[in-house]
Amino acid sequence: MISSILVANRGEIARRVFRTCRSLGIDTVAVFSDADVNAPFVADADRAVRLPGNAPSDTYLRGDLVIAAAKAAGAGAIHPGYGFLSENADFARAVVAAGLIWIGPSPETIDAMGSKIRAKEIMAAAGVPILSVDAATASIQDFPLLVKASAGGGGRGMRVVHGLEDLAGELAKAEAEAASAFGDGTVFVEPYLPTARHIEVQVMADAHGNCWILGDRDCSIQRRHQKVVEEAPAPNVCEQVRKVLHEAARAAVDAVGYLGAGTVEFLVADAHLETGKAYFLEMNTRLQVEHPVTEEIFGLDLVALQIAVAEGKELGRHPAPPVGHAVEVRLYAEDPADNWQPQTGTVRTFEVPDGPGLRIDSAVESGSEVGIHYDAMIAKVIASGSNRESAIRILRGALRRSKIHGVTTNINLLIGILADEEFGAGRVHTALLDERLDQWSAPAIDELTLRRYALAAALAQAKHATDNAKVLGRIPTAFRNVPSQPRTRSYRRGTAEFTVSYANDRDHLVQHDLEGVTVLDATASQVKLDNNGIVETYGVTVGDHIDIDGPFGSLSLTPVPTFTDPAENVAEGSLLAPMPAAVISVAVENGQHVSKGDVVVVLEAMKMQHTITAPVDGLVSELSVKPGTQVESGAVLAVIANEPAEPEGEQK
Repeated sequence: MISSILVANRGEIARRVFRTCRSLGIDTVAVFSDADVNAPFVADADRAVRLPGNAPSDTYLRGDLVIAAAKAAGAGAIHPGYGFLSENADFARAVVAAGLIWIGPSPETIDAMGSKIRAKEIMAAAGVPILSVDAATASIQDFPLLVKASAGGGGRGMRVVHGLEDLAGELAKAEAEAASAFGDGTVFVEPYLPTARHIEVQVMADAHGNCWILGDRDCSIQRRHQKVVEEAPAPNVCEQVRKVLHEAARAAVDAVGYLGAGTVEFLVADAHLETGKAYFLEMNTRLQVEHPVTEEIFGLDLVALQIAVAEGKELGRHPAPPVGHAVEVRLYAEDPADNWQPQTGTVRTFEVPDGPGLRIDSAVESGSEVGIHYDAMIAKVIASGSNRESAIRILRGALRRSKIHGVTTNINLLIGILADEEFGAGRVHTALLDERLDQWSAPAIDELTLRRYALAAALAQAKHATDNAKVLGRIPTAFRNVPSQPRTRSYRRGTAEFTVSYANDRDHLVQHDLEGVTVLDATASQVKLDNNGIVETYGVTVGDHIDIDGPFGSLSLTPVPTFTDPAENVAEGSLLAPMPAAVISVAVENGQHVSKGDVVVVLEAMKMQHTITAPVDGLVSELSVKPGTQVESGAVLAVIANEPAEPEGEQK
């Protein structure tokens, strides 16, 4: 019997495993980097061991340190979660060699399926259709192609290539991302089928010859090949195609003698037709991020089953068929409107509604820090219902009522997806997000509504100032010596800036900008407005940023100071860091001529690389960084100055 488990991971998956361990009476041990010292998962564990450093290569990818931590804390088993070392066969071997229980398939199985290249060879031998192209002999008719990391997933190391002339460069970029994320830069290519569906099958097998096929999931809503929405069972799938998927998954289990929880992934063309074709993509020899949707429809705890299998127990009879439907969305700290740039900072508020049919697996809480070192996913929100329509409605309602402030997230995009007719009808494919991005990411709040939010912010801020005045505190809010002139406050949201005005009329606050809007009540934390006969209530938190939770969702506004600091100005031609990041490489030198589009600096944040290029032809007049430099958002990386014109008569 396992009495203590170390989770060799972080964030929401560590918390998820700890939750099951507590229900089973098993002690828990966390490992944490310096950046994660105050993370919620560390506090959730019974004991925690520090891994010095921040970068994954110094901490969560150091198997020797993880095993030493387990032994020091008295853990008898290691659960790898997903990502990091979860599909590293050498780590699994080292765990077993250290006398610990490995909660996962055998190292030999991980070797066989952990390499996507080797896995395809095994599946082809078992008669399962695969997609494959030799990069060395690729010709023009093979494009578009998809470059993929052999050792990992999550969209890292993936690149779509549309032409032969781009293949070498994209291979190099994919190799660098894969090496950084997984410690293995091996990549391969396969045909890119943009309108196929991504469907996977959950399996669970024990050492007694039992194999459960636990239904299927659709993961077709993706951006940059990273899953955004997942659901079970996969909708709009012909039963003949579903049968083929399940049988192929069982064949994969049999081919490698699989043990524990795993997922077999397929790319499916025409899934709704009997003539649909399923192509093997890969087998993930671990728990998947999206496992909760399977748990919800089967009423199972997959982590508890993983532990039972690791203890040598028999699964027993196959569970009853799935009931109902479940949908999961991944909440990322990123800005879809700004080329998906990862976001960092303090999560001032994190409140997602809980209730019947809802489940939240979160890496953060109010007050948590989101840094540059790890994946941008901060939570998963899962809804289940008697059918697909009810699950989608429950999930959409929960997201709409969520209060998240401090970091920009993709929550409005998720709401847009769930409200879309094509998604609602189950007509999904892997390119649908790109096709409908503009529609799905359209502002959830129109300009007039935004101005009511800004008015609520201004009134609450004024009340807050009055309540906290050290002198003249008895002067009415918004009082002016010249009553005819209203007070004004300006706010910024993204790049947009706007001003609202208000005044005190016989000790009652009134507004001057919005037709049909009346101020009913205002305190430092709540404002009530009458909008043409409809009462709207806004909760407001006043600080350096003004956080507003209103009837149309949550947003934050930044007060615009009346006077600006000249030191905040930057030189013309400055290249600014779009996010907090680490400098991976610098491709130029001070004084060097660059052409528009030339690479200047390569940054890495949240396991993804970001290339900063010269916006114009010019000279590098200032170079502020070098490889290894940590930069904050808005930091000057370099300055590209216009080259001085040569005097007349001296042209060469």
